[in-house]
Amino acid sequence: MNIDFTKGDGLVPAIIQDAETNIVLMLGYMNEAALEKTRSEGRVTFYSRSKQRLWTKGETSGNFLNLVDIKVDCDQDTLLVRVHPVGPACHTGSDTCFNETNQADNFLAHLENVIQDRKDNPSEKSYTTSLFQKGINKIAQKVGEEAVELVIEAKDNDKDLFLNEAADLTYHLLVLLVEKGYRWEEVLAILRRRHQ
Repeated sequence: MNIDFTKGDGLVPAIIQDAETNIVLMLGYMNEAALEKTRSEGRVTFYSRSKQRLWTKGETSGNFLNLVDIKVDCDQDTLLVRVHPVGPACHTGSDTCFNETNQADNFLAHLENVIQDRKDNPSEKSYTTSLFQKGINKIAQKVGEEAVELVIEAKDNDKDLFLNEAADLTYHLLVLLVEKGYRWEEVLAILRRRHQ
């Protein structure tokens, strides 16, 4: 990345976007030191124009912006920083600095993140955690069972039962993907390529 810090007297705008929802959370500014700290620590750091110092978002609130990736625009003077936010992005308590709700348009992405969290932070009360603890064979078996149950319900005319089985199959497929270390987006990428 060749970023032109000269146009803004050593600063470039950094547009912060939620990597899952694609909602713009806030705008900050980075100098070279803030960018380097962001890259090295994996948490977004800005240059505060009012405090005249580096400032890591969340350093007092705990509402960090965990780095996913950084892109530079065509003029090489603006950054798009994609993040996984921890809590609200705005100091007012709002999800975004534009007073918008940061809600996933894609509920599957949200559900996938919850499933990943159950794997990373096991809970004795969680059915999802219990699946991970039983291992890949049990998870794959559940996907098979749910697929068969969906096929059975497809032969009848009970919409609610059919849709519930479709939901069960989708959920267990997401658990299997997480267990294997893959993401739903990778499946969608294959479908997109096939569609072309």
